[in-house]
Amino acid sequence: MKQIKKFLFVAAAVLFVNASFAQNEKTVMVGGAAMYPSKNIVENAVNSKDHTTLVAAVKAAGLVETLQSAGPFTVFAPTNKAFEMLPAGTVDNLLMKESKPALTTVLTYHVVAGKFNAADVAKLIKDGNGTAQVKTVAGKNLWIYMEGKKIAIKDENGAVAYVTIKDVNQSNGVIHVIDHVLLPKM
Repeated sequence: MKQIKKFLFVAAAVLFVNASFAQNEKTVMVGGAAMYPSKNIVENAVNSKDHTTLVAAVKAAGLVETLQSAGPFTVFAPTNKAFEMLPAGTVDNLLMKESKPALTTVLTYHVVAGKFNAADVAKLIKDGNGTAQVKTVAGKNLWIYMEGKKIAIKDENGAVAYVTIKDVNQSNGVIHVIDHVLLPKM
């Protein structure tokens, strides 16, 4: 009985410390949920009501394990509304099993190896004389620049997405929420 009480005391202490730590973290609200820097990209993204399509696509592409790994990664995360702007049927087609290679390319086109918060992105833009060209995990390029105070990202087709929420820190990188889906030349 004494050991059970000791175990329960230790378990309660661990839960209290973890809860206190989580409350002390500097969180960012995304999709109605707090994003905790102590959690990885997937652990946070699944809680965002604005990223259910992205999470479903990551699962369909088999990228969950990759985005839970140590990274670090910079993810430009399109919202559900961004996916809704694609032509009718695009998302459904990409989620089909036979489209997995194309889906994987589209998703990894939104990921850059390394952690680049907004200050790092600003430095890249400055060092690039107004435009930073970055190579994505898909092996293709994005161009990042400023439009006024907004971070703009141009894809290989000339379409532009804007960062709507920056610096959502994760244990394995950072997420920047964007308002359009970026598409590589296929």
